[in-house]
Amino acid sequence: MQFELDLHRAPTPAPEPEQPKVHTVTELTRLIRSLIEGRVGEVWVEGEISNLRKQASGHQYFTLKDQTSQVSCVLFAGNASSLRGLRLTDGQHVQAFGQMTVYEARGQYQMIVRTVQAVGEGALQAKFEALKRQLAAEGLFDTDRKRPLPRFPKRVGVVTSPTGAALRDFLKVLHRRHPGIEVLINPVRVQGAGASREIARAVEEFGDPERTGLPPVDVIVVTRGGGSIEDLWEFNEEIVARAIARSPVPVLSAIGHEIDFTIADFVADLRAPTPSAAAEILAADRLEMLAWVGQQERRLNHCAQNRLDLLTAKVSALANSSGLREPLRRVQELQQTLDRRSESLERISQRAVDRAQNSLHQLAFKMERLSPEAAVDQARLQIRLWVQKLEDGLSRELTRQKSRLERASGVLAALSPEGTFARGYTITFDAEGRALTKAAHVPPGATLRTRFIDGEVESISTQR
Repeated sequence: MQFELDLHRAPTPAPEPEQPKVHTVTELTRLIRSLIEGRVGEVWVEGEISNLRKQASGHQYFTLKDQTSQVSCVLFAGNASSLRGLRLTDGQHVQAFGQMTVYEARGQYQMIVRTVQAVGEGALQAKFEALKRQLAAEGLFDTDRKRPLPRFPKRVGVVTSPTGAALRDFLKVLHRRHPGIEVLINPVRVQGAGASREIARAVEEFGDPERTGLPPVDVIVVTRGGGSIEDLWEFNEEIVARAIARSPVPVLSAIGHEIDFTIADFVADLRAPTPSAAAEILAADRLEMLAWVGQQERRLNHCAQNRLDLLTAKVSALANSSGLREPLRRVQELQQTLDRRSESLERISQRAVDRAQNSLHQLAFKMERLSPEAAVDQARLQIRLWVQKLEDGLSRELTRQKSRLERASGVLAALSPEGTFARGYTITFDAEGRALTKAAHVPPGATLRTRFIDGEVESISTQR
């Protein structure tokens, strides 16, 4: 390998070093924020709440941590109001969903939380939706299988906790509106493992009073107070839904608050938003009932009085009628009516007999006309008539044609040359035999031949 050195070439100068890009703190923070928001974006994060601070504005600030790390979180008031009753507390294990970003004022990354749910709530919601789809496909939610609740129930069966606020609210409203309704409570647990079996069994017991020995009820109310999805979960179990669907007694569900929905609500014949609302549905207000009864009483009295007046008028009319005042005359009038109708019946019968006889005569005449001999005679007569018509027609046509021929002969005779000569006309010809029609065409001294009916005469034209 050889190297050639050019000692006369000038050395190439070294490049100057580039000036480094210098960011402000704000620029760097915004660059990091765009990277985090673009690469991480919205995520679910699970952890334990600590350092929870609730502001008067409704905003909530807390830290979400696990064994080794933590992230700052902010839950604004608008999103906090949609947590469906979930109250955040320190030490609570939750799953949070939100947008990862950077809080520029402090230069720290944080999570803007959109929603929060207790750990396991997502799985419960998925289980809820799956069972809901299954039962809907089986027709348990169909409106055509829903039964109407009794308008005035005498005895109500309640399936709930005997110590819960839901029962107190239900009884308070029910007895205030209608204290005469009897309430039979079948106590059960409304929360915790195994509570769903107790609820289902209580519904079945109310539906089969002969087996259980319970008094029969007109309607079953399944109720409890509000709570989280875990608190209400026992009412989302399939065993409860099927027990309600099989119940021969109409079921009214009143579970949780107005925003809470369970599988039992969809299967029940009617859902009330709250236990108090269930009591209002079942119990008509006393004042309204008294007013309604009073109105019905007035209507009944009015109808009875009208009916009594009508019957009184009928009795008075009968008492003053001729049938009761003059029985003999009434009987005589009836006899006359009977005689008149008998005569009318005889006339009608005689007319019917006459019509029948006329019909028989007409039928006999038609039979005679339709006999073979009559048909042959009729055909012969018809042929004679046709022959006579043909002969008459030929005679008239021959006479008409003869008349036409005579008229044509007369016309031809009148138009022939002999006819013209007979009327005194002549024809004059020149020497060449051409007929002359104008005197101007005849020169003086020309020889002319004039034809008459009986011959010709020659002559010489003279100048005029």
